[in-house]
Amino acid sequence: MDSKSVKEFIRKEVPDWDDELIATARFKAFSGQKSDWEPKFQFWKNLIVKIARHFGVFIISPPQVKNEWFNRGGLTPLCIDHVLFIMYNEGEITRISDMVGPYSGRITQLFYKVKSLMNRSTMSPESILLEDCLILTTLLKEKADEVIKCLSESHWNSHCVVTRNKFESMCGGQKEGYAVLSYLSGCRKGQYLSTNKKELIEGIKVSLSSAVVSGVSSLDFDTLHLIWTQEKLQQQLDVIDRRWEMSRQSALASLKSGNKKLALRHAKEMKLGTENREKCNSLLNRVEEVLSVIANVESTKQVTGAIQIGARVIKENKISIEEVQLCLEELDESIDSQKQVEKALEPAPTLAMEDEDIEEEFRKLEIEIGSGNLKDLNPEAGVSDSEGTDQSLADALLNLKLADDAPGSGSAIQNSGLPAKNRESNSPMLEAA
Repeated sequence: MDSKSVKEFIRKEVPDWDDELIATARFKAFSGQKSDWEPKFQFWKNLIVKIARHFGVFIISPPQVKNEWFNRGGLTPLCIDHVLFIMYNEGEITRISDMVGPYSGRITQLFYKVKSLMNRSTMSPESILLEDCLILTTLLKEKADEVIKCLSESHWNSHCVVTRNKFESMCGGQKEGYAVLSYLSGCRKGQYLSTNKKELIEGIKVSLSSAVVSGVSSLDFDTLHLIWTQEKLQQQLDVIDRRWEMSRQSALASLKSGNKKLALRHAKEMKLGTENREKCNSLLNRVEEVLSVIANVESTKQVTGAIQIGARVIKENKISIEEVQLCLEELDESIDSQKQVEKALEPAPTLAMEDEDIEEEFRKLEIEIGSGNLKDLNPEAGVSDSEGTDQSLADALLNLKLADDAPGSGSAIQNSGLPAKNRESNSPMLEAA
C-alpha cells in the first residue's frame, strides 16, 4: 500500500483533487459552528474509509494518513487531526490499546476495559496523531464477517477450531488477528484456547452460526492438537518437495556438465527425499482420517439432536405422522416441478469441444512428443556432446544407470517426474537395481 497507489486512487475518486481553489478550502482547519465544517468532515471521513476498504486494510497509521496519503506538494490537511478525533469520539475508529486482550483471562480483560475508559478521557486531537495505528471499526466488522464466511466454506459444523497462525494469516497479520479476535470475543463469537504438548499450541474456536461460541471442551483441545500436527506435516511435505526439485535440477546440471558422480549423489538425495515424503504423507493421511471421523461424529450428533427436537415438536403440537408424510410428499412434488422448470430453461448444448476432449488431445500430443525421445542412448556412456537440449538431459536422467563403487550393487532412476503437490502417494520412485 504505497503512497503512489493511494494518490492514484484518490484522483479517481475525487476528480477535482488537483483543483487549487477547492483543495485550499478542503485543507483548512475546522472553524466556526459544526454546521460550517460538517460537509468537510464527511468528505475526509468517507475518503479515509474508501481508501482503506479499497486496499483491504482496516488498521491505519495517523502519520501515514496525513503525511503520505493526503500530501499535495508538501501541503497536508490541517483538519485531519480533528477528523480522526471526531471519528474516535463517535466510535468509528478505536485504538488497539482500547481493545480487550483476547489472549488473556476474564479478570485481565476487565482490567483492560477499565484502563481504556480512563485513557479515553485524556485523548485530544493532537495526541491522536501520535498513535501508531488506529482501527476502523466498520471495516473491522466486515473483516470478521469475511473470516467467518471463509471458515464456513470449509467446515460443516456450527463451530470450528483453527490454529492461531492460520487465523492470523486469514486476518492479514498478527495485529489484524489480535483486533479481529478481540472483536469476536466481545461478541462471544470467538474464544482463544491453548494447550501444552511438548510445546505451546495456540488456537481459536469460532462460532460459524448466529449462536454464541460454546465453552471449550477436551475434544476441542484434542482437535487443536491434530490440526496443528496436520499443518506441521504439510509444511514438512512442502520442504521435502522443494528439496527434491532442487536435487533434480542439480542432477540435470551435473549431466549437462558431464559430472556423473555428482549426478549420482543428487539422485541418491532424490531417493531419500522420496522415502521421507512417503512416510510424512502416510502420517498426514492418518491425521486427516481422525479429523474426518471427528467431523462426521459431530455432524451425526447435530442431526440426531434435530430429529429429537422435531419429534418433540410433533408430539407437543399433536401432529400425526400422516400429516408429516403428506407435507413431505408435497415438498417433493414442488422440488420436481422446480427441476423440470430449470431443465426447460437450460440452453441447448453447443458443439464446442469439451474439457475432456481437450485433455485427450493434450495426452495424445504428449505421447507423440515422448516417442521422439532418445531411444538409443547408451546408459553407461553418459551424455554426448550433441545432446544439448533440456529434453535430452531429462531423458538421459531417466535412463542413466548410476553404478556404485561396490561390485554388483547400484541404483537406477526409473521415474524422475516431479512429486505431486497433493497428498497422494504418486511421488517418483528411485529403486535399487
